[in-house]
Amino acid sequence: MALSQTTPADSRPSPNSLSQKFYFAAWRWHFYAGLYVIPFLLMLAVTGLMMMFITQVDGRDGEKIPVEPTATELPTTTQMQIARAAQPGQIVEWIGPKDDNLAVVFRIAPEEGGNQMVALNQYTGEVIEIWDRRAGWYDWADNVHGSLLIGDTGDRLIEVAAGLGLVLVMTGLYLWWPRGNWSAALVPNVRARGRALWKNLHGVLGFWISALLIVFLISGLSWTGVWGGKFVQAWSTFPAQKWDAVPLSDTTHAAHLNHGNTNDVPWALEQTPMPASGSDAGVTGLPAGQAVTLDAVIGLGRELGMEGRFRVAIPTSESGVWTLNRDSMSGDGENPFIDRTVHIDQFTGKILADVKYDDYSWAGKAMAVGIPLHMGLVGLWNFVLNVFFCLAVIFVCISGLVMWVKRRPSKAGRLAAPPMPADLPFWKGAVLVGLFTSLAFPLVGITLLAVLAVDVLILSNVPALKRAIS
Repeated sequence: MALSQTTPADSRPSPNSLSQKFYFAAWRWHFYAGLYVIPFLLMLAVTGLMMMFITQVDGRDGEKIPVEPTATELPTTTQMQIARAAQPGQIVEWIGPKDDNLAVVFRIAPEEGGNQMVALNQYTGEVIEIWDRRAGWYDWADNVHGSLLIGDTGDRLIEVAAGLGLVLVMTGLYLWWPRGNWSAALVPNVRARGRALWKNLHGVLGFWISALLIVFLISGLSWTGVWGGKFVQAWSTFPAQKWDAVPLSDTTHAAHLNHGNTNDVPWALEQTPMPASGSDAGVTGLPAGQAVTLDAVIGLGRELGMEGRFRVAIPTSESGVWTLNRDSMSGDGENPFIDRTVHIDQFTGKILADVKYDDYSWAGKAMAVGIPLHMGLVGLWNFVLNVFFCLAVIFVCISGLVMWVKRRPSKAGRLAAPPMPADLPFWKGAVLVGLFTSLAFPLVGITLLAVLAVDVLILSNVPALKRAIS
Protein backbone atom coordinates (compact mmCIF):
# COMPACT_ATOMS: atom_id res chain seq x y z
CA MET A 1 0.00 0.00 0.00
CA ALA A 2 0.95 3.64 -0.27
CA LEU A 3 3.19 5.69 1.96
CA SER A 4 2.20 9.25 1.18
CA GLN A 5 1.61 11.79 -1.53
CA THR A 6 4.01 14.58 -2.22
CA THR A 7 2.62 17.71 -0.61
CA PRO A 8 3.80 21.26 -1.38
CA ALA A 9 6.12 22.58 1.33
CA ASP A 10 3.93 25.56 2.21
CA SER A 11 0.88 23.32 2.86
CA ARG A 12 2.61 20.71 5.00
CA PRO A 13 1.53 20.67 8.65
CA SER A 14 3.97 21.88 11.25
CA PRO A 15 5.93 19.15 13.09
CA ASN A 16 3.83 19.60 16.22
CA SER A 17 0.43 19.58 14.51
CA LEU A 18 -2.18 16.92 15.20
CA SER A 19 -2.24 15.74 11.58
CA GLN A 20 1.55 15.36 11.55
CA LYS A 21 1.43 13.16 14.64
CA PHE A 22 -1.29 10.99 13.14
CA TYR A 23 0.64 10.79 9.88
CA PHE A 24 3.84 9.52 11.49
CA ALA A 25 1.94 7.07 13.71
CA ALA A 26 0.11 5.63 10.67
CA TRP A 27 3.35 5.52 8.70
CA ARG A 28 5.08 3.61 11.48
CA TRP A 29 2.33 0.99 11.68
CA HIS A 30 2.24 0.77 7.87
CA PHE A 31 5.98 0.10 7.93
CA TYR A 32 5.83 -2.56 10.66
CA ALA A 33 2.87 -4.33 9.06
CA GLY A 34 4.66 -4.30 5.71
CA LEU A 35 7.77 -5.97 7.12
CA TYR A 36 5.70 -9.03 8.04
CA VAL A 37 3.04 -8.97 5.33
CA ILE A 38 5.06 -8.37 2.13
CA PRO A 39 6.65 -11.87 1.94
CA PHE A 40 3.22 -13.45 2.45
CA LEU A 41 1.49 -11.22 -0.11
CA LEU A 42 4.19 -12.08 -2.66
CA MET A 43 3.72 -15.80 -1.93
CA LEU A 44 -0.08 -15.56 -2.15
CA ALA A 45 0.04 -13.62 -5.42
CA VAL A 46 2.53 -15.98 -7.09
CA THR A 47 0.79 -19.20 -5.99
CA GLY A 48 -2.58 -17.66 -6.86
CA LEU A 49 -1.33 -16.97 -10.40
CA MET A 50 -0.04 -20.54 -10.65
CA MET A 51 -3.40 -22.03 -9.64
CA MET A 52 -5.40 -19.79 -11.96
CA PHE A 53 -3.26 -20.58 -15.02
CA ILE A 54 -3.22 -24.31 -14.24
CA THR A 55 -7.02 -24.21 -13.90
CA GLN A 56 -7.33 -22.48 -17.28
CA VAL A 57 -4.97 -24.86 -19.09
CA ASP A 58 -5.48 -28.24 -17.41
CA GLY A 59 -8.09 -27.90 -14.66
CA ARG A 60 -7.86 -28.84 -11.01
CA ASP A 61 -9.21 -32.37 -11.53
CA GLY A 62 -8.39 -33.00 -15.18
CA GLU A 63 -11.64 -31.50 -16.41
CA LYS A 64 -9.92 -30.04 -19.50
CA ILE A 65 -8.87 -33.43 -20.99
CA PRO A 66 -10.34 -33.64 -24.54
CA VAL A 67 -12.03 -36.62 -26.18
CA GLU A 68 -13.63 -37.20 -29.59
CA PRO A 69 -17.39 -37.57 -29.03
CA THR A 70 -19.38 -40.27 -30.82
CA ALA A 71 -23.07 -41.14 -30.95
CA THR A 72 -23.32 -43.07 -27.69
CA GLU A 73 -21.51 -43.32 -24.38
CA LEU A 74 -20.62 -46.55 -22.62
CA PRO A 75 -22.87 -47.37 -19.64
CA THR A 76 -21.54 -45.81 -16.46
CA THR A 77 -21.24 -49.26 -14.84
CA THR A 78 -18.93 -50.29 -17.68
CA GLN A 79 -16.90 -47.10 -17.27
CA MET A 80 -16.54 -47.87 -13.55
CA GLN A 81 -15.30 -51.39 -14.27
CA ILE A 82 -12.71 -50.08 -16.73
CA ALA A 83 -11.53 -47.38 -14.30
CA ARG A 84 -11.26 -49.87 -11.43
CA ALA A 85 -9.35 -52.34 -13.60
CA ALA A 86 -6.87 -49.59 -14.53
CA GLN A 87 -6.56 -48.38 -10.92
CA PRO A 88 -7.62 -50.93 -8.25
CA GLY A 89 -9.43 -49.49 -5.25
CA GLN A 90 -12.80 -48.13 -4.19
CA ILE A 91 -14.46 -45.65 -6.55
CA VAL A 92 -15.52 -42.73 -4.39
CA GLU A 93 -16.46 -40.02 -6.90
CA TRP A 94 -17.67 -39.56 -10.46
CA ILE A 95 -16.85 -36.18 -12.04
CA GLY A 96 -18.96 -35.40 -15.08
CA PRO A 97 -17.62 -33.49 -18.09
CA LYS A 98 -18.50 -29.86 -18.75
CA ASP A 99 -19.01 -30.67 -22.44
CA ASP A 100 -19.48 -33.69 -24.69
CA ASN A 101 -15.89 -33.36 -25.95
CA LEU A 102 -14.31 -33.64 -22.49
CA ALA A 103 -13.39 -36.76 -20.53
CA VAL A 104 -15.16 -38.29 -17.54
CA VAL A 105 -13.00 -38.53 -14.41
CA PHE A 106 -13.27 -41.05 -11.57
CA ARG A 107 -11.64 -40.58 -8.16
CA ILE A 108 -10.49 -43.89 -6.67
CA ALA A 109 -9.24 -44.59 -3.15
CA PRO A 110 -6.60 -47.39 -3.27
CA GLU A 111 -6.15 -49.70 -0.27
CA GLU A 112 -2.78 -48.11 0.52
CA GLY A 113 -4.45 -44.71 0.95
CA GLY A 114 -4.61 -41.44 -0.95
CA ASN A 115 -6.69 -40.60 -4.01
CA GLN A 116 -5.97 -41.52 -7.62
CA MET A 117 -7.73 -39.84 -10.53
CA VAL A 118 -8.61 -41.79 -13.68
CA ALA A 119 -9.56 -39.87 -16.84
CA LEU A 120 -11.63 -42.02 -19.18
CA ASN A 121 -12.97 -41.66 -22.70
CA GLN A 122 -16.64 -42.34 -22.05
CA TYR A 123 -17.24 -43.26 -25.70
CA THR A 124 -14.45 -45.78 -26.29
CA GLY A 125 -13.48 -46.84 -22.78
CA GLU A 126 -9.86 -45.75 -23.29
CA VAL A 127 -8.05 -44.86 -20.08
CA ILE A 128 -6.40 -41.56 -20.97
CA GLU A 129 -4.50 -40.69 -17.80
CA ILE A 130 -4.04 -41.76 -14.17
CA TRP A 131 -2.54 -39.41 -11.59
CA ASP A 132 -2.26 -38.79 -7.87
CA ARG A 133 -4.73 -36.06 -6.99
CA ARG A 134 -2.43 -34.45 -4.43
CA ALA A 135 0.82 -34.65 -6.42
CA GLY A 136 0.22 -32.06 -9.16
CA TRP A 137 1.53 -28.50 -9.41
CA TYR A 138 -1.94 -27.16 -8.63
CA ASP A 139 -2.05 -29.11 -5.37
CA TRP A 140 1.47 -27.99 -4.45
CA ALA A 141 0.57 -24.34 -5.05
CA ASP A 142 -2.70 -24.79 -3.15
CA ASN A 143 -0.87 -26.28 -0.16
CA VAL A 144 1.67 -23.44 -0.12
CA HIS A 145 -1.11 -20.87 -0.55
CA GLY A 146 -3.10 -22.26 2.38
CA SER A 147 -0.53 -23.60 4.84
CA LEU A 148 3.04 -23.05 3.59
CA LEU A 149 3.32 -26.88 3.52
CA ILE A 150 3.56 -26.90 7.34
CA GLY A 151 -0.04 -27.53 8.33
CA ASP A 152 -1.76 -25.58 11.10
CA THR A 153 1.36 -23.53 11.89
CA GLY A 154 1.43 -22.19 8.36
CA ASP A 155 -2.31 -21.54 8.47
CA ARG A 156 -1.88 -19.41 11.60
CA LEU A 157 1.05 -17.46 10.11
CA ILE A 158 -0.98 -16.71 6.99
CA GLU A 159 -3.99 -15.72 9.11
CA VAL A 160 -1.85 -13.17 10.97
CA ALA A 161 -0.49 -11.90 7.64
CA ALA A 162 -3.99 -11.49 6.17
CA GLY A 163 -5.18 -9.59 9.25
CA LEU A 164 -2.11 -7.35 9.26
CA GLY A 165 -2.74 -6.91 5.54
CA LEU A 166 -5.97 -5.14 6.49
CA VAL A 167 -3.93 -2.86 8.77
CA LEU A 168 -1.57 -2.25 5.85
CA VAL A 169 -4.45 -1.31 3.55
CA MET A 170 -6.16 1.01 6.06
CA THR A 171 -2.99 2.86 7.03
CA GLY A 172 -1.97 3.08 3.37
CA LEU A 173 -5.33 4.59 2.43
CA TYR A 174 -4.97 7.16 5.23
CA LEU A 175 -1.47 8.09 4.11
CA TRP A 176 -2.34 8.41 0.42
CA TRP A 177 -5.85 9.81 0.77
CA PRO A 178 -6.13 12.94 -1.42
CA ARG A 179 -5.94 16.24 0.48
CA GLY A 180 -7.94 18.21 -2.06
CA ASN A 181 -6.22 16.86 -5.18
CA TRP A 182 -7.88 13.65 -6.36
CA SER A 183 -6.00 13.48 -9.65
CA ALA A 184 -2.69 13.19 -7.77
CA ALA A 185 -4.04 10.15 -5.91
CA LEU A 186 -5.59 8.42 -8.93
CA VAL A 187 -3.25 9.23 -11.83
CA PRO A 188 0.46 8.27 -11.76
CA ASN A 189 2.98 11.04 -12.16
CA VAL A 190 5.30 9.53 -14.78
CA ARG A 191 7.42 12.68 -14.81
CA ALA A 192 8.70 11.93 -11.32
CA ARG A 193 12.14 10.40 -10.99
CA GLY A 194 13.98 8.17 -8.54
CA ARG A 195 12.33 7.36 -5.25
CA ALA A 196 9.56 9.87 -5.95
CA LEU A 197 8.47 7.84 -8.99
CA TRP A 198 8.47 4.57 -7.03
CA LYS A 199 6.50 6.27 -4.27
CA ASN A 200 3.93 7.68 -6.69
CA LEU A 201 3.40 4.40 -8.56
CA HIS A 202 3.21 2.53 -5.24
CA GLY A 203 0.58 4.91 -3.91
CA VAL A 204 -1.60 5.19 -7.02
CA LEU A 205 -1.65 1.48 -7.77
CA GLY A 206 -2.17 0.64 -4.09
CA PHE A 207 -5.09 3.06 -3.97
CA TRP A 208 -6.73 1.43 -7.00
CA ILE A 209 -6.43 -2.16 -5.77
CA SER A 210 -7.26 -1.48 -2.11
CA ALA A 211 -10.97 -2.39 -2.27
CA LEU A 212 -10.34 -5.68 -4.08
CA LEU A 213 -7.45 -6.47 -1.75
CA ILE A 214 -9.78 -6.09 1.25
CA VAL A 215 -12.26 -8.51 -0.39
CA PHE A 216 -9.50 -11.03 -1.05
CA LEU A 217 -8.06 -10.75 2.46
CA ILE A 218 -11.42 -11.19 4.17
CA SER A 219 -12.46 -14.11 1.95
CA GLY A 220 -9.07 -15.69 2.61
CA LEU A 221 -9.41 -15.09 6.36
CA SER A 222 -12.74 -16.92 6.25
CA TRP A 223 -10.85 -20.09 5.26
CA THR A 224 -8.37 -19.85 8.14
CA GLY A 225 -8.47 -22.03 11.24
CA VAL A 226 -9.12 -19.50 14.01
CA TRP A 227 -11.09 -16.48 12.73
CA GLY A 228 -12.68 -18.48 9.92
CA GLY A 229 -13.16 -21.93 11.43
CA LYS A 230 -13.86 -20.98 15.07
CA PHE A 231 -15.78 -17.74 14.59
CA VAL A 232 -17.27 -16.76 11.22
CA GLN A 233 -17.77 -20.20 9.68
CA ALA A 234 -18.97 -21.73 12.94
CA TRP A 235 -21.64 -19.02 13.31
CA SER A 236 -22.64 -19.14 9.63
CA THR A 237 -22.81 -22.89 9.04
CA PHE A 238 -25.94 -24.24 7.38
CA PRO A 239 -28.08 -25.69 10.20
CA ALA A 240 -28.72 -29.41 9.80
CA GLN A 241 -31.97 -28.88 11.74
CA LYS A 242 -33.47 -27.66 8.46
CA TRP A 243 -33.42 -31.28 7.32
CA ASP A 244 -36.63 -32.32 9.01
CA ALA A 245 -36.45 -35.70 10.83
CA VAL A 246 -33.36 -36.81 8.90
CA PRO A 247 -30.84 -38.99 10.77
CA LEU A 248 -27.40 -37.40 11.03
CA SER A 249 -23.97 -39.02 11.07
CA ASP A 250 -21.07 -38.06 13.32
CA THR A 251 -19.10 -36.86 10.28
CA THR A 252 -19.10 -33.32 8.91
CA HIS A 253 -19.19 -32.47 5.22
CA ALA A 254 -15.57 -31.29 5.34
CA ALA A 255 -14.30 -34.46 7.02
CA HIS A 256 -16.15 -36.74 4.60
CA LEU A 257 -15.98 -34.91 1.28
CA ASN A 258 -12.85 -32.73 1.42
CA HIS A 259 -9.53 -34.41 0.72
CA GLY A 260 -6.22 -33.09 1.98
CA ASN A 261 -5.87 -29.40 1.26
CA THR A 262 -8.43 -29.58 -1.57
CA ASN A 263 -11.84 -28.17 -0.71
CA ASP A 264 -14.77 -29.74 -2.55
CA VAL A 265 -17.55 -28.69 -0.16
CA PRO A 266 -19.26 -25.29 -0.11
CA TRP A 267 -17.92 -23.14 2.73
CA ALA A 268 -21.34 -22.88 4.41
CA LEU A 269 -21.66 -26.69 4.59
CA GLU A 270 -18.19 -27.69 5.74
CA GLN A 271 -19.05 -27.88 9.44
CA THR A 272 -22.58 -29.24 8.92
CA PRO A 273 -23.08 -32.93 9.87
CA MET A 274 -23.72 -35.32 6.99
CA PRO A 275 -27.13 -37.03 6.83
CA ALA A 276 -27.21 -40.81 7.20
CA SER A 277 -28.85 -43.56 5.15
CA GLY A 278 -31.02 -46.30 6.56
CA SER A 279 -34.38 -44.75 7.50
CA ASP A 280 -37.70 -43.85 5.93
CA ALA A 281 -36.87 -40.14 6.06
CA GLY A 282 -36.66 -37.89 3.05
CA VAL A 283 -38.75 -36.88 0.07
CA THR A 284 -39.22 -38.60 -3.26
CA GLY A 285 -36.08 -38.78 -5.35
CA LEU A 286 -35.75 -41.97 -7.36
CA PRO A 287 -38.98 -43.89 -8.03
CA ALA A 288 -39.80 -46.50 -5.37
CA GLY A 289 -38.30 -49.86 -6.21
CA GLN A 290 -35.67 -48.50 -8.61
CA ALA A 291 -32.14 -49.66 -7.89
CA VAL A 292 -30.00 -46.86 -6.47
CA THR A 293 -27.02 -46.99 -8.83
CA LEU A 294 -24.59 -44.41 -10.14
CA ASP A 295 -26.47 -44.29 -13.45
CA ALA A 296 -29.74 -43.63 -11.60
CA VAL A 297 -28.24 -40.95 -9.37
CA ILE A 298 -26.63 -39.18 -12.33
CA GLY A 299 -30.00 -39.25 -14.09
CA LEU A 300 -31.68 -37.79 -11.02
CA GLY A 301 -29.09 -35.02 -10.95
CA ARG A 302 -29.92 -34.09 -14.52
CA GLU A 303 -33.64 -34.17 -13.73
CA LEU A 304 -32.92 -31.70 -10.90
CA GLY A 305 -31.27 -29.33 -13.36
CA MET A 306 -27.60 -30.18 -12.85
CA GLU A 307 -26.47 -29.74 -16.42
CA GLY A 308 -22.88 -29.83 -17.62
CA ARG A 309 -20.29 -30.64 -15.01
CA PHE A 310 -21.36 -31.89 -11.60
CA ARG A 311 -20.01 -34.50 -9.23
CA VAL A 312 -21.40 -37.59 -7.49
CA ALA A 313 -19.78 -38.83 -4.27
CA ILE A 314 -20.45 -42.55 -3.83
CA PRO A 315 -21.31 -43.93 -0.35
CA THR A 316 -18.42 -45.80 1.26
CA SER A 317 -20.14 -47.16 4.38
CA GLU A 318 -23.49 -48.61 5.50
CA SER A 319 -24.67 -45.22 6.71
CA GLY A 320 -23.17 -43.23 3.84
CA VAL A 321 -25.21 -41.30 1.28
CA TRP A 322 -24.96 -40.46 -2.39
CA THR A 323 -24.04 -36.79 -2.76
CA LEU A 324 -24.75 -34.76 -5.86
CA ASN A 325 -22.79 -31.53 -5.89
CA ARG A 326 -22.55 -28.65 -8.33
CA ASP A 327 -20.26 -25.99 -6.93
CA SER A 328 -18.66 -23.02 -8.72
CA MET A 329 -15.81 -23.09 -6.17
CA SER A 330 -14.81 -26.48 -7.63
CA GLY A 331 -15.00 -25.20 -11.21
CA ASP A 332 -18.31 -26.92 -11.98
CA GLY A 333 -19.76 -23.73 -13.41
CA GLU A 334 -19.36 -19.96 -13.54
CA ASN A 335 -22.61 -19.06 -11.76
CA PRO A 336 -22.47 -19.45 -7.95
CA PHE A 337 -26.17 -18.61 -7.63
CA ILE A 338 -27.14 -22.04 -8.97
CA ASP A 339 -24.81 -24.06 -6.72
CA ARG A 340 -26.56 -27.06 -5.22
CA THR A 341 -25.82 -30.01 -2.91
CA VAL A 342 -28.20 -33.00 -2.75
CA HIS A 343 -27.89 -36.03 -0.44
CA ILE A 344 -29.68 -39.30 -1.31
CA ASP A 345 -30.33 -42.34 0.87
CA GLN A 346 -28.36 -45.25 -0.60
CA PHE A 347 -31.15 -47.76 0.20
CA THR A 348 -34.39 -45.93 -0.60
CA GLY A 349 -33.26 -43.36 -3.19
CA LYS A 350 -35.06 -40.64 -1.24
CA ILE A 351 -33.66 -37.12 -1.10
CA LEU A 352 -32.54 -36.49 2.48
CA ALA A 353 -31.27 -32.95 1.93
CA ASP A 354 -31.33 -30.43 -0.91
CA VAL A 355 -29.32 -27.25 -0.24
CA LYS A 356 -29.27 -24.34 -2.68
CA TYR A 357 -27.60 -20.93 -2.63
CA ASP A 358 -30.78 -19.31 -1.28
CA ASP A 359 -30.65 -21.58 1.79
CA TYR A 360 -27.33 -20.18 3.00
CA SER A 361 -26.91 -17.48 5.63
CA TRP A 362 -25.76 -14.04 4.44
CA ALA A 363 -22.16 -15.01 5.24
CA GLY A 364 -22.55 -18.30 3.38
CA LYS A 365 -23.93 -16.46 0.36
CA ALA A 366 -21.07 -13.96 0.47
CA MET A 367 -18.54 -16.79 0.54
CA ALA A 368 -20.36 -18.76 -2.18
CA VAL A 369 -19.73 -15.76 -4.45
CA GLY A 370 -16.46 -14.57 -2.92
CA ILE A 371 -14.53 -17.86 -3.13
CA PRO A 372 -14.93 -18.50 -6.89
CA LEU A 373 -14.32 -14.78 -7.45
CA HIS A 374 -11.16 -15.13 -5.34
CA MET A 375 -10.12 -18.13 -7.46
CA GLY A 376 -10.83 -16.47 -10.82
CA LEU A 377 -13.57 -18.97 -11.75
CA VAL A 378 -16.48 -16.61 -12.52
CA GLY A 379 -15.83 -16.28 -16.24
CA LEU A 380 -12.95 -15.03 -18.39
CA TRP A 381 -13.37 -11.46 -17.11
CA ASN A 382 -12.74 -12.70 -13.57
CA PHE A 383 -9.60 -14.56 -14.61
CA VAL A 384 -8.20 -11.50 -16.42
CA LEU A 385 -9.08 -9.21 -13.49
CA ASN A 386 -7.38 -11.53 -11.00
CA VAL A 387 -4.25 -11.84 -13.11
CA PHE A 388 -3.88 -8.04 -13.26
CA PHE A 389 -4.68 -7.84 -9.55
CA CYS A 390 -1.98 -10.38 -8.61
CA LEU A 391 0.58 -8.60 -10.79
CA ALA A 392 -0.40 -5.28 -9.17
CA VAL A 393 0.03 -6.77 -5.67
CA ILE A 394 3.49 -8.03 -6.64
CA PHE A 395 4.47 -4.58 -7.95
CA VAL A 396 3.14 -2.76 -4.87
CA CYS A 397 5.12 -5.11 -2.59
CA ILE A 398 8.33 -4.75 -4.58
CA SER A 399 7.97 -0.97 -4.88
CA GLY A 400 7.50 -0.72 -1.12
CA LEU A 401 10.76 -2.62 -0.61
CA VAL A 402 12.54 -0.43 -3.17
CA MET A 403 11.39 2.75 -1.37
CA TRP A 404 12.58 1.37 1.96
CA VAL A 405 16.01 0.52 0.51
CA LYS A 406 16.30 3.98 -1.05
CA ARG A 407 15.23 5.67 2.20
CA ARG A 408 17.53 3.70 4.49
CA PRO A 409 20.71 5.45 5.62
CA SER A 410 23.94 4.00 4.34
CA LYS A 411 24.99 3.05 7.88
CA ALA A 412 24.66 -0.73 8.30
CA GLY A 413 22.49 -2.32 10.97
CA ARG A 414 19.66 0.22 10.91
CA LEU A 415 16.06 -0.68 10.15
CA ALA A 416 15.13 2.92 9.37
CA ALA A 417 11.61 2.73 10.78
CA PRO A 418 9.59 5.97 10.76
CA PRO A 419 9.73 7.79 14.11
CA MET A 420 6.89 7.54 16.61
CA PRO A 421 5.35 10.89 17.64
CA ALA A 422 6.36 12.01 21.11
CA ASP A 423 2.76 12.15 22.31
CA LEU A 424 0.17 10.20 20.34
CA PRO A 425 -3.19 12.06 20.51
CA PHE A 426 -6.48 10.29 21.22
CA TRP A 427 -4.67 7.27 22.69
CA LYS A 428 -7.91 6.07 24.30
CA GLY A 429 -9.49 5.76 20.88
CA ALA A 430 -6.46 3.82 19.66
CA VAL A 431 -6.84 1.43 22.61
CA LEU A 432 -10.52 0.88 21.73
CA VAL A 433 -9.58 0.16 18.11
CA GLY A 434 -6.95 -2.31 19.35
CA LEU A 435 -9.48 -4.06 21.59
CA PHE A 436 -12.01 -4.29 18.75
CA THR A 437 -9.32 -5.73 16.46
CA SER A 438 -8.36 -8.26 19.14
CA LEU A 439 -11.97 -9.44 19.44
CA ALA A 440 -12.68 -9.49 15.70
CA PHE A 441 -9.38 -11.07 14.65
CA PRO A 442 -7.86 -12.80 17.70
CA LEU A 443 -4.48 -13.74 16.21
CA VAL A 444 -4.07 -10.30 14.64
CA GLY A 445 -5.04 -8.57 17.89
CA ILE A 446 -2.53 -10.63 19.85
CA THR A 447 0.15 -9.81 17.28
CA LEU A 448 -0.62 -6.07 17.35
CA LEU A 449 -0.55 -5.98 21.14
CA ALA A 450 2.73 -7.92 21.20
CA VAL A 451 4.36 -5.55 18.69
CA LEU A 452 3.07 -2.53 20.60
CA ALA A 453 4.42 -3.92 23.87
CA VAL A 454 7.85 -4.63 22.35
CA ASP A 455 7.93 -1.17 20.75
CA VAL A 456 6.91 0.73 23.88
CA LEU A 457 8.57 -1.35 26.59
CA ILE A 458 11.76 -2.57 24.92
CA LEU A 459 12.72 -0.85 21.69
CA SER A 460 12.03 2.63 23.01
CA ASN A 461 14.01 2.04 26.22
CA VAL A 462 17.07 0.17 24.99
CA PRO A 463 19.47 2.66 23.34
CA ALA A 464 21.13 0.13 21.02
CA LEU A 465 17.82 -1.19 19.76
CA LYS A 466 16.38 2.33 19.47
CA ARG A 467 19.31 3.31 17.25
CA ALA A 468 18.90 0.15 15.14
CA ILE A 469 15.31 0.94 14.21
CA SER A 470 15.83 4.68 13.78
